Amino acid sequence: MGLLNGHRGVVTGGGSGIGAETCRRMAAEGARVAVFDVNGDSADAVAKEIDGLSYTVDVTDFDAVAAAMTDASERMRGLTLLYNNAGGSTLSPIHDFDVAEWRRIVELNLTGVFHGFKAGAPLILASGGGSIVSTASISGTRPAAGEAPYSAAKAAVVALTASAALEYAPSIRVNAVSPGMIRTPLTELLLDDRGIGLESREQAKTPLDRIGTPGDIADVVVFLCSDLARFVTGQNIVADGGMTLHGSGVDGVLDVVTELLSDR
Repeated sequence: MGLLNGHRGVVTGGGSGIGAETCRRMAAEGARVAVFDVNGDSADAVAKEIDGLSYTVDVTDFDAVAAAMTDASERMRGLTLLYNNAGGSTLSPIHDFDVAEWRRIVELNLTGVFHGFKAGAPLILASGGGSIVSTASISGTRPAAGEAPYSAAKAAVVALTASAALEYAPSIRVNAVSPGMIRTPLTELLLDDRGIGLESREQAKTPLDRIGTPGDIADVVVFLCSDLARFVTGQNIVADGGMTLHGSGVDGVLDVVTELLSDR
């Protein structure tokens, strides 16, 4: 359809899952895409697939983000799209989180997004404007026990999105997307029977009666980046199949994991 013809974008965490599928969808809609990922081999593979650029980047390292963003902008002759997607987490009661692990989760999921804004927004402004989308989470809107640093960071991403939408308007539209339970390499341990085996439980909590796919989120990101969303900014789009109509996304999972570990 060419919804993103002429655009040049960066996707962090683009080597797998939602990020990789978003890279593919952006490219299919006409954008040139630079794939950023802490796993260089994964970034290379996706970039080759879409004829894009590849960068090995840890989003918690601002200097690395800024250098890669600047190089990508120069090679693509500008930057108009940024998808801050890199993230991850672990489960634990608040008092059991190691201080270093708390900081790691917050730096990855929140500070990494800030680094994207700090490095990317000036380049997008210099290119005439565009769109920035960041991955938040239903964990930030309906937190569950065991995911405190992740939930706090993702809620902060929504607040950062609103602030940025005000600061960069009208040149850059800024939005967030909050996925529900999506089947990715990061959630396979929770869903698969070889892991914790919660697929049927999570599906039953979802009114649309299925686990989400990376493509479900990638399509929302492409929409938000395109002119179809030309009057949308400062928003957090929840894409969860209706799951949070029943409560938090992973409520009770900490208890399940704790029980499994105690039995081993």
